[in-house]
Amino acid sequence: MKRRNVWTKMLAAGAALAVTASACSVRPVEPASQPASQPAEGAAGPAAAETTVIRWSVWGSAEELASHQAVADAFMASHPNLKIEIEHTPWDGYHDKLKTLVAGGDLTALADVIFLGQDYNRYAESGVLEPLDEWIAKTNYDLSDYWPTVIERATINGKLYGLQRDLDLRLLYYNKAMFDKAGVAHPTEKWTWDDWADAARKLTIVEPNGRVAQQGIGMETGKWSMLLVQSNGAYLDDPRNPSRCALEDENGLRAVKFFADLIRDKAAMSPADLKQIGGDAAAFQQGKVAMIVQNASRAPTFNAADMDYDVAPIPIPPGGARVNNVGGARFVMNSASKNKEAAWTFLSWLQGREGGQAIYTRRGDMFPILRSVANSDDFLKLPIKPANRAAFVVEASNVRLFTLGDFPEYNELNDLIIEPNLQRIWSGEAEAEPTVKEMCQKVNEFLKQNGYPK
Repeated sequence: MKRRNVWTKMLAAGAALAVTASACSVRPVEPASQPASQPAEGAAGPAAAETTVIRWSVWGSAEELASHQAVADAFMASHPNLKIEIEHTPWDGYHDKLKTLVAGGDLTALADVIFLGQDYNRYAESGVLEPLDEWIAKTNYDLSDYWPTVIERATINGKLYGLQRDLDLRLLYYNKAMFDKAGVAHPTEKWTWDDWADAARKLTIVEPNGRVAQQGIGMETGKWSMLLVQSNGAYLDDPRNPSRCALEDENGLRAVKFFADLIRDKAAMSPADLKQIGGDAAAFQQGKVAMIVQNASRAPTFNAADMDYDVAPIPIPPGGARVNNVGGARFVMNSASKNKEAAWTFLSWLQGREGGQAIYTRRGDMFPILRSVANSDDFLKLPIKPANRAAFVVEASNVRLFTLGDFPEYNELNDLIIEPNLQRIWSGEAEAEPTVKEMCQKVNEFLKQNGYPK
């Protein structure tokens, strides 16, 4: 496929340059020098230590950026010879920017430490990322405190290239005021899909002129896949070595139809309409929808707006399973960084119980990736919304490793075939069942052309 070849050539060029990169850089940075143990002869005092600049690439809302800055400030306060320069880009366009920098051929254009949410496997296998194993061994960094399967998931061909910042637990956020005004009971752990759909329809307001003033659910495209896994469905029969498309099976179709029916009945906002508004969090904050499925990162935004909200476990279908996402973005190191030792000092501090992990947790930005932090008062007794932190515990207890696709060509398959066909269904352009069956035929052809199963 043409897109895959472009990606392969792009990253191959970047990987080669990572090895032969010259000393030039976007921002020339001098390596750290250690303070002299003895004053230089004739000097009045100890030689001043030079400052090493660590470039840190992140995305996030204004509230998330404020948390990143708080983390950077705390690190610099405890490491006076290290300076953090934040390179911030909004989520939309962040990973495209990284790809463009890699395509430019000079990997030193990338930051030293990168917050990475997409294409981790490709960057790792292409030499863009620094393996962390030697750094971990050298500093005796403790990996045992991570939630199960997290380290396994980040290990590529026997090497670990990134440390996951948080557990991307998704919860059902709901507007308490909207529920109370409509006389609808608040969500509980016992809710099923039927309860969820019934509440969504009751919370939807269509004016006499046909204008939809309020909808029950706002769920972005990427979130609906949880419904698929809850229903015991899947995109593929094997996410790592697939032989066929599995979405047309009974459990897969059940999930597709459930979401499509909610959109058809105006009880759920279509992903396209959500995107136009600015995403599910924007729709929730603007009062356009009563419920969304999101992770802990949105809480600071809603708290800043003084919203009357809480969270609950995500409803499950009859006969289905409660599952949640073991995924989450990772902090990685640039293999071409000129300041690797300083970069590792910062990255490991970011993941420390008393460092970045504690600060992000206290600010309510995330569900901690370290079990010791998640079970501490920093999280359990955090005196800010959401109040129902027990919902996080319910979902965390059901975390398991699942992926819709984890093989080199998966993103290409998803972008070219799976996602466009699902969008046709969500938009109301096509019926669910025949479209899924047609899509599966194309998926099977793609797998065969790419030599699967291996």
